[in-house]
Amino acid sequence: MNFSIQAIYNWYRDLLRNPKYRWWVVAGSLLYLVSPIDISPDVFPIIGWLDDGIIISLLIAEVSQIAKEKLQSQNVRADKQPTTVEDAPVDVKAVQVD
Repeated sequence: MNFSIQAIYNWYRDLLRNPKYRWWVVAGSLLYLVSPIDISPDVFPIIGWLDDGIIISLLIAEVSQIAKEKLQSQNVRADKQPTTVEDAPVDVKAVQVD
């Protein structure tokens, strides 16, 4: 069995980027942080806080990246739409007057 930190990170990142599971992963991560049940209990100084620090770091990094990408995509869509009346095409039905 191939077990690596990079594999766990990729799995966590992919779950966060999936819109179907995103809020479940965020809620689960926050629940893990406040839960007394940990991989390494918080009773042990430094080692007990390390797993919580890693989880919160990953959560903040990935959620901020998702928010950044969403804002950038909204800005791109806003740039493509005409913003002023001068930029918008106008359809005119002209009639010749004699």
